[in-house]
Amino acid sequence: MKFGVIIFPGSNSDHDMIYALEHVYKQEVVELWHKDTDLQGVDMIMIPGGFSYGDYLRSGAIASLSPIMTSVKDFAAQGGPVLGVCNGFQILCEAGLLPGTLQHNESRKFISENVVLKVEQNTSFATNQQRIGDLISIPVAHGEGNYYINQQGLTELQENNQILFTYSNTDGEVSDQTNINGSVNNIAGIANKEGNVIGLMPHPERAVDIELLHTDGATFFDSILASFNH
Repeated sequence: MKFGVIIFPGSNSDHDMIYALEHVYKQEVVELWHKDTDLQGVDMIMIPGGFSYGDYLRSGAIASLSPIMTSVKDFAAQGGPVLGVCNGFQILCEAGLLPGTLQHNESRKFISENVVLKVEQNTSFATNQQRIGDLISIPVAHGEGNYYINQQGLTELQENNQILFTYSNTDGEVSDQTNINGSVNNIAGIANKEGNVIGLMPHPERAVDIELLHTDGATFFDSILASFNH
C-alpha cells in the first residue's frame, strides 16, 4: 500500500507513524505537507498526532481549514480510507468528517500514560483482526481528548455500530472510574457511517516495535493491511 502521512506545523507524531509504516510494516509512505493539494495517488491517508498550528482556537480547528484537507474531504467522499490519531481525530471532527468534538480533559490536565481499550466493533478497517471484547494497551498523550456528542448523535453512533473503542480496565469493565478524560460513554475511537473514516485518541503507532516491548498497536496496522492489501 501507499500511505500518505499529513504533516502540519506542530505535528509531533508524524515520524512515529512513518516509522511504523516504513520500518515495521515495510509500506510505501509519502509525506504530505499541509499546503499541498495533490495526494500523490496514495491508497490511504494518515493524520498523525501533535499540536497542529499550536492548538490555537481549538485543537485541530485551523488544521481543518488547510489546503490539504480539501483534498482529504474529496478523497473520503469517494470512499478513500482515512485514519486520524489524537490530533488527527480532532482535525477530522473539526473538518466535519467525523461527528462530535474533542474538549479539554475533564481533569484539565494533560494525560500521558498507557491505557486499556476495549474493542467494541470488529468489522472496521482498523479492527477486523481483533475480537469484540479484546483488551488492548496503548499510549495516550493529550490535553483535549474528552469526546463529546449530543444524545441524538450518540444514539446514531450506537445504532450504526460506529463506536470502535472504549476506555476500560484490565478486567474489561467500562465505567466512570476507567474514563480517563470524561468522554461520553468512555468513547476512545469512532468511525463515520460509511466506515471509511476513523478517529481515535490513543496512539497505536507508538506500540508496534518489539524493541519497545510494546506491540498491542500492531492489531491496528494488521487490520488495515488485511483490509486493503489484496
